[in-house]
Amino acid sequence: MLGLVPTDQAMQMAREVGMDVVEVSPNERPPVCKIMDYGKHKYVQAKKQKQKHHERKTKEIRLRPKTDPHDRQIKLERARSFLDHGDRVQFTMMFRGRERFHAEAGYEAFNDILSALADSAKIEQPPRLQGRRLTMVLAPAKTPRPVKPEPAARPKAPPKVAPVPEPAPDAQAEAEPSGV
Repeated sequence: MLGLVPTDQAMQMAREVGMDVVEVSPNERPPVCKIMDYGKHKYVQAKKQKQKHHERKTKEIRLRPKTDPHDRQIKLERARSFLDHGDRVQFTMMFRGRERFHAEAGYEAFNDILSALADSAKIEQPPRLQGRRLTMVLAPAKTPRPVKPEPAARPKAPPKVAPVPEPAPDAQAEAEPSGV
């Protein structure tokens, strides 16, 4: 914090330490400048901009009509994590052989998925049969939730101290010499 410094003097000070004079906030009166490495400043700004931006992606989860209920539950949990992160999820049901003629099993499975994910997803593309594939796209119901912080460590309880046993009254009388 040098206060108000003429531009020529600030440039001279920056040259002496091998850095640049960078205008940090040009809208202020007088403008605020810092002596710093401009390349590093640009790099840090680009990193901050990149961290803020989350590109919305489409993740695919593939199923079959005979997928085990437990396996389907695991896939649902994975889909929920994608939706919470802000990504879209495309469910694809693959039919083989004679399974194609029983597409209603796929529609029932997708209805179960929709009811399980109703709190965190909305339908972007309803279930649609395209050849041997039944597809459905879900989008996050609202903005992505922030990642839950880890619970704070519990404060340690003070160590328990065992009470010191008091000597028995008979032993105390024997240990003390009588004053007679």
